[in-house]
Amino acid sequence: MWKSNRTHSDSGEVFKKEDGIEMYFNSGYLNNSRLDFKDYTKPLVVGSCGTYRLKKRPMLPTYWKKGRRDYQILYVASGKAHFWFDGVEEVVTSGHMVLYKPKEVQKYVYYVEEHPEVFWVHFTGYDVKNILEYHGISLDQHVFYSGTLPEYKMSFRKIIRELQQCEYGYEDYIASLFNNILLLVSRQQQNGENYTVTIPEEIEMAVSYFNENYNTKISVAQYAESLHISTNWFIRNFKQHMKISPAQYLLSLRMVNAQSLLENTDYSVGEIAEIVGYDNQLYFSRVFKKEYGISPAQYRKRAENQSAAPMESDVGEITCEN
Repeated sequence: MWKSNRTHSDSGEVFKKEDGIEMYFNSGYLNNSRLDFKDYTKPLVVGSCGTYRLKKRPMLPTYWKKGRRDYQILYVASGKAHFWFDGVEEVVTSGHMVLYKPKEVQKYVYYVEEHPEVFWVHFTGYDVKNILEYHGISLDQHVFYSGTLPEYKMSFRKIIRELQQCEYGYEDYIASLFNNILLLVSRQQQNGENYTVTIPEEIEMAVSYFNENYNTKISVAQYAESLHISTNWFIRNFKQHMKISPAQYLLSLRMVNAQSLLENTDYSVGEIAEIVGYDNQLYFSRVFKKEYGISPAQYRKRAENQSAAPMESDVGEITCEN
């Protein structure tokens, strides 16, 4: 256990300050390792997943001269990103994905004025080529159309959360989530680039705002009013597209981060309550118990007992180490 000086949990979701300039990122890594790897024990293995969004930092360059040992797909959810393929620059706009194969040179840059929001996933496995081709993703083409769907962001965020929490069966679950993303891509490609699913901009803005500010006092009614829309319209459309109400979405964000803090830090329950947005520790404990059936203290104790218990694993199986 350790104590962090961050204002968010150690789940990977932070506002990173470099030279006083903020950049939002959230990421998860298999076995908490940032090293790339090959794994041919399963058809598909997700090694890491994350998202970047520049807040004030002018640019964010990435350059892998020798590439990596695994595959990578980047999804441009909004804005633009600049990629170089064979030395030629290509501007990739929202609604497109980029594929890098193992050992390919990777060079790309995000610029804050173009408002990029990018999700990425690294993956390997003995059947990756067939899986990609089955979903209509050519191995000879770097950029391909995906469309913009809220399901993409939801699935990427779920993969990140699963990699951070390492719950039972998470490896198979994140592979399934990634397969679902690829299936949605193939469906979008079948429908064509002229086919779009209209997601209200207000809902996209709300999801982004809630993810960045879940630990502050947020009134759904006041937030809707700030956008000059009715509360009923906002709640109805949010639930239609996110399959959950705004209040439940905020609660989920707070509880997931509280779980991570209880598992990975030695913060007191009162400190954790404050970090995830509750002024009253007793109220936080009641909400937590209603959600999970046990108190925060009991949850932490159970997590400690589980981490102390010996784990059985088959030879070659990847296990999560916290």
